[in-house]
Amino acid sequence: MGRLINAKELIDKRYGKRGTESREKFREDAFSFYFGEIIKNRRKELKLSQNDLAELIGKKRPYISRIENGEDIRLSNFSLIANALNLSIQLTAI
Repeated sequence: MGRLINAKELIDKRYGKRGTESREKFREDAFSFYFGEIIKNRRKELKLSQNDLAELIGKKRPYISRIENGEDIRLSNFSLIANALNLSIQLTAI
């Protein structure tokens, strides 16, 4: 029977140890994907099209598509989208 690998070991092996450039890139990409999924799911809950959301925040539909597909988002735009979707943003110290 094979040895069990926990998630931390798997991520370390695949993307490098914490603090390395490859690990930080993975972390940034993971957060962008996560935020995109939250935005897409909430938009669909509200029965809004990408175009509807884009109009609410003064952007174009392709911008919403890129964000939902994991493109990095500026904090100011994230705030606009969160407000349009009635989402709250909570920042905490870790």
